[in-house]
Amino acid sequence: MNEAAITLDGWYALHDFRSIDWASWKLVSAEERQAAVEEFVAYLEKLNEADIAKTGAHAFYAIVGQKADFMIMTLRETMDELQELEADFNKLAIADFTIPTYSYVSVVELSNYLAGESNEDPYQNPHVRARLYPELPRSKYVCFYPMDKRRQGNDNWYMLSMDDRKTLMRSHGMIGRGYAGKVKQIITGSVGFDDHEWGVTLFADDVLQFKKLVYEMRFDEVSARYGEFGAFFVGNLLDNEKLVKFLTV
Repeated sequence: MNEAAITLDGWYALHDFRSIDWASWKLVSAEERQAAVEEFVAYLEKLNEADIAKTGAHAFYAIVGQKADFMIMTLRETMDELQELEADFNKLAIADFTIPTYSYVSVVELSNYLAGESNEDPYQNPHVRARLYPELPRSKYVCFYPMDKRRQGNDNWYMLSMDDRKTLMRSHGMIGRGYAGKVKQIITGSVGFDDHEWGVTLFADDVLQFKKLVYEMRFDEVSARYGEFGAFFVGNLLDNEKLVKFLTV
């Protein structure tokens, strides 16, 4: 049996994708719409309290295309908090006019593939903590996709030795480092939590950096030979002002 990677696990993550039932939304009065929007804004401000206290984080984006209209990404210390926040959203008036289109449950993860040997408690390392309990940037654009490592025939990632996997991941990681300052990447593990093994969330102020990064990684052996990808979602940052405009009919 091959050696399993050791993971460090941080905040739990929920990516909640919703579409708006625009036909129903247009039928309610302007007063009801305004009240629903104000209640929604108050909910988002409540989410932001954890960002300020550094006990969690969230990101809110309008999704481009027909897969969804918006995404709320929430990070919290426990899975229970994610469930409570999801239930709180479902009790909002605006929720009556939304249709859940996709969701993803995972936990922020770091593996020992790229980690050096150390006797210190990694959870006390400031650099490690910053990655496990990240501040989510207010970048202009977001990209999310789930992925797996292939396990078919001779292309079975899990049949490779630890040394081989470390070598491959080191090369793979160098590509990501080339986009430092251009793209912020959050890797979340979802084995046992959702349909894929990892979720990847990218943030950037130049949307083309997503295309460049993902395309370049296609040529790396980790992706070219062992990577399998789910649906891609891309979106634009929503603040309170943009949200009001977005929901105005």
